[in-house]
Amino acid sequence: MTGRTFSLNETAQILSISKETLRRWDNSGKLKSIRNPINNYREYKQNDLIIFENAKIHFDTKSYTNISPTKAYKSIELFAGAGGLALGLEKAGIKHALLNEIDKYAVQTLQKNRPNWKIEEGDIAKINFKPYRDKIDLLTGGFPCQAFSYAGKRLGFEDTRGTLFFEFARALQETNAPVFLIENVKGLLSHDSGKTLQTMIDVLTKDMDYHIFKPKVLKAIHYRVPQKRERLIIVGIKNDYKDKVTYNYPEPHKKIYTLKDALKKGELYDTDVLSSPGQIYPKRKKEILDIVPPGGYWRNLPLDIQKEYMQKSFYLGGGKTGMARRISWDEPSLTLTCSPAQKQTERCHPDETRPFQIKEYARIQTFPDDWIFEGSQSQQYKQIGNAVPVNLAEEIGYTLVQLLNDIYSIKN
Repeated sequence: MTGRTFSLNETAQILSISKETLRRWDNSGKLKSIRNPINNYREYKQNDLIIFENAKIHFDTKSYTNISPTKAYKSIELFAGAGGLALGLEKAGIKHALLNEIDKYAVQTLQKNRPNWKIEEGDIAKINFKPYRDKIDLLTGGFPCQAFSYAGKRLGFEDTRGTLFFEFARALQETNAPVFLIENVKGLLSHDSGKTLQTMIDVLTKDMDYHIFKPKVLKAIHYRVPQKRERLIIVGIKNDYKDKVTYNYPEPHKKIYTLKDALKKGELYDTDVLSSPGQIYPKRKKEILDIVPPGGYWRNLPLDIQKEYMQKSFYLGGGKTGMARRISWDEPSLTLTCSPAQKQTERCHPDETRPFQIKEYARIQTFPDDWIFEGSQSQQYKQIGNAVPVNLAEEIGYTLVQLLNDIYSIKN
């Protein structure tokens, strides 16, 4: 646990000092940083921190963020998107042997930011994973949810052919990875009355010799993400290890970060967010949203404008709290979508009557400021909106590192 490095933000929190003080210490030689070879950011070695009393207190508390890999763990990530999950796992110490993504703009984003990653663009069904057999430690991916056709019998591995789940399972079968991670939308739990998820579990456990830990929905706001996003996490291991190791999901953080933490200088970011391109509202929509206060939504409008804006939806049940919604500075953002100006899911800036801009969108998903998104503006919004929040992925990554450490301590 002594080989990990910490970012400037993390080190300042560990030592309970400001980032400005930390920079002065660095310049004076009291605590020297090293430079990350990829982005040239300052980082600090754990061994250099333990002489400080606050660091000892921090490291003595049980926290998976203090876990370092005992060997170089390699992963394959499927359906990689713009790299939110991959980047978070990288921050936790996991190396990527291969990433697959079919969307050309997302591939361009990955290539732009991580030219050293091996990225396979195209249809997953055309990729042969057999060359990676017994050469990776982890297979990850978040495939779109698809229903299966039931014919009165238990579905097996071959019966799921033609779905993206089948391709994930095939990659798992061909690589023989000891650990896998599936991330998906919360709705997978109830999709087709739970039959879709149960079919997946049956295939993985009964046809493929894996053990699955109880799936869990993680709320991103508990893991240093200023956004009310939820993701279903499923972790599995080879049956050989099921009676020898266990998996623990990351412990929730006590602090909840808000939109102010995302867009202003503070614990999450060193500077206020820079201006960037973004969508704008049509004239009448802007006039209506001008009336909505921070933290408000369509019910804060005058009754006649409520009816104009909501149209038939005005007379239907449900709160529809995402419509005509202006986020306030002191709350986390609602879940970002692929487009910030959709009528059902508006995410209006607190002070200005406009959707969040590209860099604001990225910060709410906890991407670093130097992560560049390729493609048109709509393609960039889509990539960011579909991503796994980086900080959530990092927290999950540490727990996977702990799991792999436990497995390899048995193997050795």
